[in-house]
Amino acid sequence: MKEIFKIPDNKKIRVIIDTDAACEADDPFAIAQALMSPKLVVRGILAEHFNEKGSTKRSYDEILTVLRTMKQENIPVFMGQEGSLSDDKDVSEAVRFIIDEAMRGGCSGAECKASGETSSEGKSCDVTAPWNGKKLYILCQGAITNVAMALRTKPEIRDRIIIIWIGTHGTKDIREFVRNADYSGNTDKIPQFVAPPVAFREYNAGNDIDAANEVLESGAELWLIPSYVYSTITVGLAELKCKVAPCGAIGRHLYENMIEYNLSERAGWTQGESWALGDSPAISVAINPGCGKYISVKAPHINADTSSSPNPDSPVIREYTYVDSRYVLEDFFAKLYLNFPPETARL
Repeated sequence: MKEIFKIPDNKKIRVIIDTDAACEADDPFAIAQALMSPKLVVRGILAEHFNEKGSTKRSYDEILTVLRTMKQENIPVFMGQEGSLSDDKDVSEAVRFIIDEAMRGGCSGAECKASGETSSEGKSCDVTAPWNGKKLYILCQGAITNVAMALRTKPEIRDRIIIIWIGTHGTKDIREFVRNADYSGNTDKIPQFVAPPVAFREYNAGNDIDAANEVLESGAELWLIPSYVYSTITVGLAELKCKVAPCGAIGRHLYENMIEYNLSERAGWTQGESWALGDSPAISVAINPGCGKYISVKAPHINADTSSSPNPDSPVIREYTYVDSRYVLEDFFAKLYLNFPPETARL
């Protein structure tokens, strides 16, 4: 990817993208945006399942297609868990990659040298890299099974990572219940909260409820982008045809893939000529954590129907309550234009 503008090395962050890229049409947009962002040093991309047989491989293949159309085939891609935590007990190559990256670079050089820690490949942390001493960001755009398995396998990575997850319905209903009942924001004193029925089953949490709760309860730093936020990143197909389709092989793929999905039986939930690029905020808040508003709340417990209940024993997480949709979209459109300008725009 060509350098479209420079940023200070000390502002760069090391990221892993975890994506169920083939489940529908918005994940590839988020992958492309991450790869075009100078701040994000993408160390690898992990294929996530979406609760269908063979779905991890389908996600893996779609990731490779995106990389090929962007001429970024040097980015490593790893197969993740084949299903939910209850269905797949083996440790996938994606999980091992998370552990290796977290242990290699998320500490100070002195710490690793003193402890003698290395990755499973025998590599110590990269003390000369601009991310030295910084946490590893894991940008999650699907079920969170791979991250949950990594935390289960190597709990020590908890303090070395920041998880940004597109998932759950968040705590909005809990907070409204507390406010209306005048419990002064203290969820410990809620006598008997009954989660209200949810309007729809939240897809990402719903594909592995156990993994969702393990990560929420893990104590790892978590930035949650719930359904009431990610569903607002709306865009019309007409705008995508004007701004995305003309931009090289990747633009054609992104647009045609979306049109194909929009015409399929799987897209019964869409509005017809618009879409929500709901996975893209994971990239945008990594680039600019201030592109929205967030609160600190105790992580909820996710119920079987994907509704949220208060969990007084859970750790505090960051929950985004708003993300600037035009920042998310215009940043993507501009980077796509600069990296893959339409033929008529080339000088």
